[in-house]
Amino acid sequence: MQHALDDLNHLELVVLDAVVLANQTTKAHLSSMVNAEVDASTRALSHLEARCLVWHSLGGLRAVTGVSALLGRSGGGSGLQPFTGDHDDAVRRLAAVSPEARAMLEAVDAGGGQASSARARTDISVAEAAGPAEELIAHGLLIASPSGGEMLTLPGEVGLALRGGVTTRAAADVAPPLPTSERASSLVDRAAAGAAFEVVRNLELLHDAWGSTPPRTLRGGAGLTVRDLRASAERLHVSESVAALLVEVAWASGLLAQSADEEGDPCWMPTDLFDQWLQQPMASRWAHVAGAWLATPRIPGLVGERDVAGKTWNALAPEMAGATVAETRRLTLGLLADLPAGEVLAAGTGPAAVVARLSWERPRRPRTRTESRESLVAWALSEAETLGLGAFGGLATYGRTLLAGEDAVAVLAELLPAPVDHVLLQGDLTAVAPGPLEPTLGRTLAVVATVESHGGATVYRFTKESVRRAMDRGWTAAEIHAFLAVASRTPVPQALTYLVDDTARTFGTVRVGFAAAYLRSDDETALAELLAHPAADSLGLRRLAPTVVVSTVALDSLLPRLRELGLAPVVEAPDGSVHVARPDAKRAKARARRTPAADEAQVTARARAVATKIKAGDEVADSRPRPAEPATTMAILHEAIDAGEPVVLSYVDGRGVGGEARVEPLGVDGGFLEARVGDDLRTFALSRVRSVRPSQP
Repeated sequence: MQHALDDLNHLELVVLDAVVLANQTTKAHLSSMVNAEVDASTRALSHLEARCLVWHSLGGLRAVTGVSALLGRSGGGSGLQPFTGDHDDAVRRLAAVSPEARAMLEAVDAGGGQASSARARTDISVAEAAGPAEELIAHGLLIASPSGGEMLTLPGEVGLALRGGVTTRAAADVAPPLPTSERASSLVDRAAAGAAFEVVRNLELLHDAWGSTPPRTLRGGAGLTVRDLRASAERLHVSESVAALLVEVAWASGLLAQSADEEGDPCWMPTDLFDQWLQQPMASRWAHVAGAWLATPRIPGLVGERDVAGKTWNALAPEMAGATVAETRRLTLGLLADLPAGEVLAAGTGPAAVVARLSWERPRRPRTRTESRESLVAWALSEAETLGLGAFGGLATYGRTLLAGEDAVAVLAELLPAPVDHVLLQGDLTAVAPGPLEPTLGRTLAVVATVESHGGATVYRFTKESVRRAMDRGWTAAEIHAFLAVASRTPVPQALTYLVDDTARTFGTVRVGFAAAYLRSDDETALAELLAHPAADSLGLRRLAPTVVVSTVALDSLLPRLRELGLAPVVEAPDGSVHVARPDAKRAKARARRTPAADEAQVTARARAVATKIKAGDEVADSRPRPAEPATTMAILHEAIDAGEPVVLSYVDGRGVGGEARVEPLGVDGGFLEARVGDDLRTFALSRVRSVRPSQP
């Protein structure tokens, strides 16, 4: 029921509050209580009936059991406090108070219907009242909580009379407007399509880089380090916030996952879905990641911010999510989709107006743990433009299609430029792509060159580092020359040819290898015999000098293997001296000896002790009274509250003494029952209530 109330807008909550306040009323009377157009309030009531929050009883419209307690004073409701009188009585009491007291009461109503009693006396008569607060209390226009405390509550009947018979002073069906400005839809579509193309291209580059050098996860967590995020942002030539968004979207769409590298350390790397994603058309790839962003509960905007403990949020941190994020994102974009064609949000005032509108659409929507609604709206608007769903404060045509759950691929495909299969090499060691490159050509060129600038024509620059990067991946100089000749429509400049040849000439002059141990001997013949031995093939031996041989087998395993071949090796210390150590004698701890007779006696004694404890526990449990089911108890209490009927309460007091009492329940709040026993108001802890049954007349 709590979730059902959270999904209601302001008008629907006001209508529901009027139903609770009137209790068994007609549609005509309900319409007169709501400050809204009759058609609007009727539609809101129909929605409440469809959500099973309001039903038609024999006496009229009623809210379901429990709504009154959950609703509280939303929209000027009834609260949980009793008012001894009807609407006419409330009007007479208001007319009897002084102008100062009425002004104070109107201030309490405007502030939410609650106020602190401060130093005011709560148990006084009208003649004894001193000051506006005590005057209102004496007339019963402000009522103290039965559970005690300093809070005073404005009863719903009094608030209704104070506002002239309506539940709200302002019109409840008027939503805050959205300021707009004119912008051609074609311009929004073209700008958004350019951003969509850029997102897909950056995701390709990001996964290519992480596929060759996967970044490791945070120590003790699953997030991404700040250093790796900054390096990715520099590689893609974007801000760190945009890089964080790309990383989060890649994870949400299944293109990125956590795995283990060669050393067994957890790291982030592309999934096999990424290879399938690359084979799809550009528009299909964009729709895949944009749809994942719409549905994900992740909050990329938090990356770089600090939490309540002062710790910086890292990208891909597992706890960086919120239950209402996806809904807020869709509601925000839905407001943009509802704007007329040719209009977008006004710059500056638009985001604030969206926040006000969402507060009207979902007044009860709870705040997420780490961020406010203002932040969620601002992030949703900026991330939507970064991902290419819209531009200039408006939603693109294909963005509206995607938000509606329809196929946006065909609409976006018409806006994307056709990919080109060539570049133009220039004499300053750069290559110009006259349009979006085909995926294979673009990713291959990114290996040999580095992106220097983006735009309609992407510029790549060739450097020694970029050519060496290609050779580190296994390219030869001949393969690089062949690729450049095929990919370019212009002749390969001589300077670029020299750059590739000079880099290849110095490539590999210093070699680095792996060795777990080495063997050294002044007898070259002994090492030669060892290398020629048939059983030495599995030792991974390699001769570096006449007197030095290295092995890929660890020292602890190499020594016994050499002794099996008939050699008598000794271990050499780092300083070259011979190291011979005498191994320590190893011993295991002796097990305690136990006789079969002792084991049997011990098992028998333990079994008897366990049986005695179980029997004693059963006897204690049988002696205790059986409490009623909590669900049954709450249902009886809520029905009695709605009907205003007494019940018989069976309870246990603080000393453990049981008893029964005939009470008139007034409300249930925070695990306590507020009820009237005779002329007194008392509070019962629900945990001490054993049973509840209707009182017989």
